[in-house]
Amino acid sequence: MKVLQVSAMLGAAIAVHGHSIFQRVSVAGADQGQLKGVRAPSSDYPIQNVNDASFACNKNIQYHDNTVIEVAAGDPVGAWWGHVIGGAQGANDHDNPIAASHKGPIMVYLAEVDDAATAATTGLKWFKIAEDGLGNGQWAVDKMIANKGWHNFTMPACVAPGDYLMRVELIALHSAQMTGGAQFYMECAQIRVTGSGTNSGSNFVSFPGAYKANDPGILINIYDNKGTPNNAGKPYAIPGPRPIKC
Repeated sequence: MKVLQVSAMLGAAIAVHGHSIFQRVSVAGADQGQLKGVRAPSSDYPIQNVNDASFACNKNIQYHDNTVIEVAAGDPVGAWWGHVIGGAQGANDHDNPIAASHKGPIMVYLAEVDDAATAATTGLKWFKIAEDGLGNGQWAVDKMIANKGWHNFTMPACVAPGDYLMRVELIALHSAQMTGGAQFYMECAQIRVTGSGTNSGSNFVSFPGAYKANDPGILINIYDNKGTPNNAGKPYAIPGPRPIKC
């Protein structure tokens, strides 16, 4: 009981700190530009209901251009997060790209579409291509902060050519010991995969629908009995399916 009380107090104390928005893509080391091909809201607030109708690509989208970013299968890809649109919220913003307290995983999904620039975000079949959770006491969010907002992964070499929406999702778990306390941050980028891959996905999921509020990686106390957010040294179960394998 004492551990739960301590963790609940920690979660409540840090709940008002900085949020984040995914707003840039890099391909093979080349930054594609601010909000180019990324559908984003102006608000940095999370979604906390896994059944929210806008759970695929976020709600109240204010930025949506016609750019479709070309990504060769096998390319290194980066997703850049900032506290608010443009990055820091004023000088000396210690919560940019996100508050350090917001520990959690980062995942990347794809959904094949006819035209990435105009595709709707509902009714799509999503498959996961990358994930990073907790290892050696370090969360994916910790790595992203250390890398000045960039979360890096590789487009699997076997992904079939075509247009896709690329959904990058961060889950902040600092208050996740309470039902509905996990904070979900996600945006979608418009991409066109090139190459000779033949894998159009597997283990498909829907958004909403892929997660339950009581999934072990969503309803979770990540603090040990000293208040350290290391999941008490236990493995962390990343929500959703496992990434495709080539």
